[in-house]
Amino acid sequence: MASIGHVVVGLAGARFSRYGQPTIWAPFSAAVVWSGLSLLPDIDVIGFKLGVHYEDPWGHRGATHSLVFALAVACAVFFVAKLARFRPLRTALIALAVVASHALLDTLTDGGLGCALLWPFSDERFFAPWTPLPVAPIGRAFLSAEGLRVALVELAVLSPVVAGLVWHLVAKRRA
Repeated sequence: MASIGHVVVGLAGARFSRYGQPTIWAPFSAAVVWSGLSLLPDIDVIGFKLGVHYEDPWGHRGATHSLVFALAVACAVFFVAKLARFRPLRTALIALAVVASHALLDTLTDGGLGCALLWPFSDERFFAPWTPLPVAPIGRAFLSAEGLRVALVELAVLSPVVAGLVWHLVAKRRA
């Protein structure tokens, strides 16, 4: 996935995390933090530089794309939220949804080896039954004509979601 969908999920997470709860976070800061959280599973690309192969359990779309990883991140967020005096359970559940969505969105791509959703219980990699998104080039290769094509396809597929978010924000500012 070209990351557009992941960032959109992060923006939605930022919005939900602020809804109905006092916070010291500015909207932009919250958007950056939650979008970063939504991109966190792709930290596994560091492994390429360390000699970890794509198909290894800790390779790209391996352990960090599992539901167990999302749960572990949510547990960490719970404790940080508790220290920050946010609503910890609510914040952790939003974090769980944001991080887990990364792998689920990646299963919608048409390439790679799939996502190890059930790691550490299984190293099997999964794809969704429907794969409308082309797989994005990794690293600097993303800054190419192919990377632009993938980003545009992703934006087109996700345009109803993006339009809904924009509409919601514009309608809220008018109210």
